[in-house]
Amino acid sequence: MTKLVTTAPVPEGPGRTAVVMTMGALHDGHAALMRAARKDADFVIVTIFVNPLQFGAHEDLDRYPRTLEKDLQICEAEGVDIVFAPSVREIYPDGTPQVTIHPGPLGEQLEGAVRPGHFAGVLTVVLKLLHLTRPDVAYFGEKDYQQLTLIKRMVRDLSLDVEIVGVPTVREPDGLALSSRNRYLSPDERQLALALSRALNKGATQHTPDAVLATAGKELTGLSVDYLELRDPRLGPAHSGPARLLVAARVGTTRLIDNIEVELH
Repeated sequence: MTKLVTTAPVPEGPGRTAVVMTMGALHDGHAALMRAARKDADFVIVTIFVNPLQFGAHEDLDRYPRTLEKDLQICEAEGVDIVFAPSVREIYPDGTPQVTIHPGPLGEQLEGAVRPGHFAGVLTVVLKLLHLTRPDVAYFGEKDYQQLTLIKRMVRDLSLDVEIVGVPTVREPDGLALSSRNRYLSPDERQLALALSRALNKGATQHTPDAVLATAGKELTGLSVDYLELRDPRLGPAHSGPARLLVAARVGTTRLIDNIEVELH
């Protein structure tokens, strides 16, 4: 039976402990992370915390969906052992922290260029939650590919004793990447949002950087695009071999991100 706690959990007994970090409003994408954790670990912790440190002044902190009762049902169905749902005071007992994690140059690109300070907030709370839950392994979705890349870099650079595992993006049957923010979309906006996955899939049929970006860009006409960029797997410049095509755009008032693997020749 899943146990809900609001103070730092202590894994029970020996074995491998896994953590899945979320902001709640759980969906099948989060469930996929839980299933990966359940398969590979003896003890699974899910954290649910809407982190104010990663929201900008004009972003959706106040309206971000909070659905704890439903979230607990999903965690129970996926065999999660503990749900750690701390208060803001539990995570930031002295208010906004004076010491945070600087994400480095990559943290100021792509999402970081559009959302200044976002990744400092993300990495700070991830580090705190890793310390509080003490897992052997932590699972994050590839939909937030830049976040995943920065967390891996933080773990390497700060010599943290935890394995970081990325789990492929889960999509609706029509290709839309699952996101807690999809619930903000009207029926018409949801149809418009399909342009993101369509752009990525068509771009991935090409194999030179110029062709990938040109083909993908044609599908985004009429949307407010923050960026459409092609990077290598660590989000440096892409030239040949494996790469990532990343997009962020606004559909109505909802901002969505997505990415796909591309092979360059």
